[in-house]
Amino acid sequence: MDLKNACRMCLFPFQMLYYIVRASLFSLLPNRRKDLSKEVVLITGGGRGIGRHLANEFAKQGARKLILWGRTEKCLKEAAEEISLSGTECHYFLCDVANREEVYKQAKVVREKVGDVTILVNNAAVVHGKSLIDSDDDALLKSQHINTLGQFWTTKAFLPRMLELQHGHVVCINSILSQSPIPGAIDYNTSKASSLAFMESLTLGMLDCPGVGCTTVLPFHCNTEMFQGMRVRFPQLFPPLKPEMVAQRTVDAVRADQAFLYLPWTMHALVFLKSFMPQVALEEIHKFSGSYTCMNTFKGRT
Repeated sequence: MDLKNACRMCLFPFQMLYYIVRASLFSLLPNRRKDLSKEVVLITGGGRGIGRHLANEFAKQGARKLILWGRTEKCLKEAAEEISLSGTECHYFLCDVANREEVYKQAKVVREKVGDVTILVNNAAVVHGKSLIDSDDDALLKSQHINTLGQFWTTKAFLPRMLELQHGHVVCINSILSQSPIPGAIDYNTSKASSLAFMESLTLGMLDCPGVGCTTVLPFHCNTEMFQGMRVRFPQLFPPLKPEMVAQRTVDAVRADQAFLYLPWTMHALVFLKSFMPQVALEEIHKFSGSYTCMNTFKGRT
């Protein structure tokens, strides 16, 4: 090893300490928020649940135009009309993000009819809530195609133009289950873990791309119809999150260029504990908290 590389190795721990302290200090200071008045926001799965709340929150915080994608026209139309009544221009298009060709086709239609998308929110997701043995093969594939591969197609469709304009943001509504899986949602856990890896890689890839950022949101169980019937043992200690709160915090994170957002903040502790605790201890925690059986009463979206 030459002298130059030896010096770099010696300095590396101090550099890491410097960046940790610097990041901690900056997190305590008020950040300058991004102005949304010129942003065109596209939200997949925008007709209901968190997606619909996100659309309302982006409109509330001044987005120029909203575009909603989804598979159920009734929900999309109702959401678009609701946002239009608030004074924000809103369009909706039927699009199944699992269908690559349909995504590319509708992306072209959006550019022609509405304009360039500057904020892409990958929110569309499904969960079947069954064990591997009880899951239908097609249902397992559907989860991976919508929750994971759908993000590949939408990001490929809109990111090149963002890079060309040197202006844009890619958002992923992920889940804490990507890092702390539970039984009974093996399709969802797996797809969200893949989605997280996708966003971590994409975020690092954007370091040398000025004007383009990424935000990944990892919420705890959210009180939406998607996870209807899911029960935890101590709801007072682990209450389900309100979708409007998740939406508000997500938009704030986008405006602050925050790369990763855990909701609530205590999820940081969960991830930290998992990094060094033995498997036996983790299993006991799952049993004690009730997460081991929380999907037994799962009904899902009706």
